Amino acid sequence: MITLVPLADIAPDRVELLLDAAFGEDRHGRTAYKIRQGMPVVAEMSFAAIEDEQLLGTIQAWPAAISGHDGHDPVTLVGPVAVMPAAQGKGIGQALMTKLLEAADAGASDAMVMIGDPEYYGRFFGFTAEATGGWDVPGPVERHRLLARIRRAGGVRAQGLLGPDPDFASHAAAA
Repeated sequence: MITLVPLADIAPDRVELLLDAAFGEDRHGRTAYKIRQGMPVVAEMSFAAIEDEQLLGTIQAWPAAISGHDGHDPVTLVGPVAVMPAAQGKGIGQALMTKLLEAADAGASDAMVMIGDPEYYGRFFGFTAEATGGWDVPGPVERHRLLARIRRAGGVRAQGLLGPDPDFASHAAAA
């Protein structure tokens, strides 16, 4: 039986091996890594799927922000959603994403962004590219794959650079 546990319960080297298996060892150059550069994982929104002590999947969340000339709006970067290749197609990624969204909707985040398949993440989880057209990112991205799920009153800025949250430490201290 697959169990979802906090990602913090899993040794970091096991997570790295899973990510290498799911995305390849060259994954560190991807745009998502630049967006979250230097940020710690958001523990209350990051989970692992295990079965018989075997790590089958993970989902991570990271502090990020959309920055403009007049300030920035904090958001949560979702991803990667990773499942061991041999375990794909069993609903593990969907279960991890559902668990993350439950934490978000319970107060962990009202504005999330990700780079992913718009048909899948839109249909099942409410992510769209509608709010992201004016955002710049620190690397290449297929614009239709830059997705957001914004539930914040007033939304987030329509223009700006998506990157690490420059005030993360002060946001965490205020919480």
